[in-house]
Amino acid sequence: MYRVFEALDELVTIVEEARSVPMTSGCVVPRGDVLELLDEVRDSYPSELDDAQDVLDHRDELVNKAKSEADDSLNSARSEAEKTSSEARAEAEKMLADARERADEIIAQARAEAEQTINNARREYEDHIARAQSESDRMVQAGRAAYDQSVHEGRAEQARLVSETEVVQQSQQEAKRVVDEAHEEAERLRGDCDAYVDSRLADFEELLGRTLRTVGKGRQQLRRPMSAPFDYEEWQASEHGTVVSEH
Repeated sequence: MYRVFEALDELVTIVEEARSVPMTSGCVVPRGDVLELLDEVRDSYPSELDDAQDVLDHRDELVNKAKSEADDSLNSARSEAEKTSSEARAEAEKMLADARERADEIIAQARAEAEQTINNARREYEDHIARAQSESDRMVQAGRAAYDQSVHEGRAEQARLVSETEVVQQSQQEAKRVVDEAHEEAERLRGDCDAYVDSRLADFEELLGRTLRTVGKGRQQLRRPMSAPFDYEEWQASEHGTVVSEH
């Protein structure tokens, strides 16, 4: 390395002492001396520089290879991520479709049960009305029969006791009392029937309210964002429990 610096110094000296070319910034140097010094500089460089250059070349090759492998890994990771995302999206859509289908089944079942309850209540109401009407008619007929019998007996008694006006009046009052009692009993039975029907309709109204709240809860579960997972088993169990308690 000392010879390298020495040869470089000689080259500098040659250039500095070289004859200038007029009208230019160039100079005339002895070609042979300069080439000889350059050969000495080249020969004086240690072989480690070539090894270092080989190391640098190998480093570039390793860097390029690592970059290529990194690009391949990145592309593979992206493909895997897209595949996983697609599968997750498909699974989420399937779960949502299953939840909607189950919700539709629950709504349809609730509607069927509501219609059945309405029909049962209507039939029961009609049966009570029919029985009440029959009982009312029977009571009215019994009252009329008692009234007719009282009138007939009163008339017979009046014919027999023409002079006894008080007996006739008592008979008429008794007949009127029997008819009034018959009418009052019929009205009481009609009122009891109406109260019973109103109670059954109130129970049915409460059942419909609970059914609507159950349907509302199912719709709220369907509106949950995807970040909050839909617990279908827990929701199904709670809904079945509610329906059973209502029955």
